[in-house]
Amino acid sequence: MTALHPQPRSHRRLHWRTPITMVVLLGILFGGFWWGWNSLTNSSAEQNCVEQKLPNNRLVPKQVVLNIYNGGARAGSAARIGEELKKRGFNVGKIANEPKGDKIDVVEVRGATTDGPEVKLALGQLNQKAKTVADARPDHTVDIVLGIGFTKLNAKGVPSIAVPADTVVCLPVVRPSQPIPSGQNPN
Repeated sequence: MTALHPQPRSHRRLHWRTPITMVVLLGILFGGFWWGWNSLTNSSAEQNCVEQKLPNNRLVPKQVVLNIYNGGARAGSAARIGEELKKRGFNVGKIANEPKGDKIDVVEVRGATTDGPEVKLALGQLNQKAKTVADARPDHTVDIVLGIGFTKLNAKGVPSIAVPADTVVCLPVVRPSQPIPSGQNPN
């Protein structure tokens, strides 16, 4: 009896699986690089704020965006204060509970800097001394966090804040709450 031995393979036979796999992987790598490069160079990110000089060197409420948060005050306080500040001309962005869940004693005002004109204008609306917090936010909005001891706003808030002449201020981009129908002027 003879043993059956497998026939040796010819060394001339090409192995196509490895080169095809390499071409496919290089195609995926190139496609990922192309997509990443286009995403980086053609960014569709909107501006956070617009740098401009103020007319008459005064910052007025319509140029400031406020977010009102309830940080321990009675339920509905943030909504009530938000409506009152809208009547004074401020753009009110968010009205909600304090995002981090912090409880505030009286009132806290958060902004890009503690001495920015937008923060000073917000402080001018308050009846009580507020703790100011700078968080270097890029959009220059202002957060007012109402605490347990908060009572009310100033009966007559500060109507505007003076800024030094030729000062460039970064004002938040105010987005309309309702979409503007096509063909109509937003102003």
